[in-house]
Amino acid sequence: MLLLVQVSLLVSWLLCYSNACEEGVHASSSKRGGDILLCRSCGYEIASSLDLKFIASKLALAQRNDTVIGDQKVTLQLFENPHGRRFQVITLKQAALHKHWPADGHFSWFPGFSWTMSTCPRCHAHLGWSFQPSNWPGQVTEKHFEESEETFVALIIDKLLQENFAATLLVVPRTFRS
Repeated sequence: MLLLVQVSLLVSWLLCYSNACEEGVHASSSKRGGDILLCRSCGYEIASSLDLKFIASKLALAQRNDTVIGDQKVTLQLFENPHGRRFQVITLKQAALHKHWPADGHFSWFPGFSWTMSTCPRCHAHLGWSFQPSNWPGQVTEKHFEESEETFVALIIDKLLQENFAATLLVVPRTFRS
């Protein structure tokens, strides 16, 4: 019985995925190309490598280049919050995130920018922060945020998974093998 439920869930997931039932980045990023970044917790499509936008910060504890997205070199920056927790982040122009307004200018890793915590729209896992100019109001519309050249997001690299890597993790049940 358990095997039947697992097979049913796998078939449902595969049908949903092949029919592009996801909202957000799934439809637009796949058409635009680039490597896709997924939420490590639930697999939701968060961003495309085409949206990478390096924003340097003088407050970074360290930075390094790494091939965390395909074979593309990406600059990772290490930051520490006031509680002593450290995060390695990449910066992008945009990502499919739920932003928790209002934005706050205190303890910003990017001087001149206010931040708001950002989570996965599906599972609500904390994935990073969205940044906007400090002189903006604390809350703006999603459209205004996305269309601005002054905004960006910083995503925690440990909370993401590459779509190409995730595809290698799928295991085909023995009953489906020929």
